[in-house]
Amino acid sequence: MKKTKIYIFALAATGSGISGSDRIFIEFARRWSKICPIEIYVWEEGYKMCQSQNLNSSNIKYLVSNMEPWKNFGFIVNYIGRIIEGIKIGLTLKTKEDTRIVIYSASEFWMDSLPAFILKIRNSNIKWVAAWYQTAPFPWKGYSEGNRGNKYHFSALIYWLIQFPIKSLIKKQANLVLINNEEERKVFPKLSGKERAVVVFGAVDINKVKKWKEKLGNQPKIYDAVFQGRFHPQKGVEELVDIWKQVVAHKPGAKLVMIGDGSLMDTVKLKIKNKKLEDNIILTGYLFDGEEKYRIFSQSKLVVHPAFFDSGGMAAAEAMAFGLPCVGFDLKSFKSYYPEGMVKVGSGDIELFAESVVELLNNSKKRVSLGARVLKMIEKKWSWDMRAQQVFAKINSNWVNQVGSKKYEDT
Repeated sequence: MKKTKIYIFALAATGSGISGSDRIFIEFARRWSKICPIEIYVWEEGYKMCQSQNLNSSNIKYLVSNMEPWKNFGFIVNYIGRIIEGIKIGLTLKTKEDTRIVIYSASEFWMDSLPAFILKIRNSNIKWVAAWYQTAPFPWKGYSEGNRGNKYHFSALIYWLIQFPIKSLIKKQANLVLINNEEERKVFPKLSGKERAVVVFGAVDINKVKKWKEKLGNQPKIYDAVFQGRFHPQKGVEELVDIWKQVVAHKPGAKLVMIGDGSLMDTVKLKIKNKKLEDNIILTGYLFDGEEKYRIFSQSKLVVHPAFFDSGGMAAAEAMAFGLPCVGFDLKSFKSYYPEGMVKVGSGDIELFAESVVELLNNSKKRVSLGARVLKMIEKKWSWDMRAQQVFAKINSNWVNQVGSKKYEDT
């Protein structure tokens, strides 16, 4: 029987933080490397990201592209440079004929998808597994499923234009497409009909969380709420400042911690200053997994996730694993992602969002009960081990049979 080898293209991975798609490929690679060899194609920032997550194994080999010279000319030039690099790799990469090859494009961005597409064209025996974890909104709707003042139409247009040609390539050539919720199946109806669209819900490293809980012990609840996510138009970070202004009107000392970074950081800082909330909102920047972040989760009473447009909200689940209930808008993706544990209000209803937060803060019995239910849900359904097994059962059934009952273990 031929050996299996996985090639992961993650040239889109960038920045100091980790996106949902980055987190998924890192956690899958961590577990799949226990079964077969993996080659990961990244550039300098992507490599640093993987190292920050301790993604190392004798079965993992990194191919790091030197893109620093391109970076000196700005984001756009660097972005185009990584696309060219991806195409070059796709045209020149040699694979062994005695090996069963799986190509995993870690995002739908061109630098990851194009090399996978090219390799699939060069060798039809290759299995292309395409990640498509979020469909861009229609430009005329912008980043919102409901009422919103600023819908960021131009940003949505750019995202939509980037995705449009890749969607066609995936439909025609991908063996499997990994999507993030049941709603996304509508984007790939033919692949869904052939059971080639696989829903990949987010996950949490449950064993790691348990270890940190034991280490930290019972912490005082000094923060009323915590947010974790990119400071991006879709996440509702500007509106969260407005929400917290209303919360503070009812509870003057209420404190919110916002974990994350992104393009809207300066905008959020200015808004906090203008609304005189410097004593009520704490900005930490991006925090990697570890004591500082997990201590904040342990010291918080609930999670707020005011996304106006989201494919899943995996970042919120990590905080929910500490037994924290969540308040969020009632988005389509959350119906399958969070059937319980999240108090959902009408999308864009900032006043009701704030009222729901205040109600939970004032009702500790309800808050603790809801938190216990969400913790049970996370521990039962949100294991990375389970996700890795489920996805590979679809990717390569022969491999699953070969390893028999072997299980991945959270590390």
